[in-house]
Amino acid sequence: MRRSGCPISFSLDLFGDRWTLLVLRDLLLKKQSTFQGFLEAEEGIASNILADRLKKLEESGIIKKSRDREDRRQFRYGPTAKGRSLVPVLLEIAAWGATHDKHTDAPKGFAKEFYANRDKVIDEFEL
Repeated sequence: MRRSGCPISFSLDLFGDRWTLLVLRDLLLKKQSTFQGFLEAEEGIASNILADRLKKLEESGIIKKSRDREDRRQFRYGPTAKGRSLVPVLLEIAAWGATHDKHTDAPKGFAKEFYANRDKVIDEFEL
């Protein structure tokens, strides 16, 4: 149920939890595509929460799930066009965090490069 017609409220309904943006980061920026790969992220998401977030993202049309071609028992996750459109948003958030977090793990100069060459950096992450 939507709280309002506000676009920020709409976005928060989808991304406003502790884990969804991190799953999207791993998918879109780190090119992760398997359930196990998402579980191995340093933040330590629980498997039941990960399964819930992947399902929510799939139902929202942001990711698609398909059988692995080599191991039919396993699934792969990939972004849809709607999901890929989030790359600039995630990079903006990452650059902001890298600018203001004194203990960032971001590559040295990432934020400066992003702000100087935004379109070029975004293109490097596009699938």
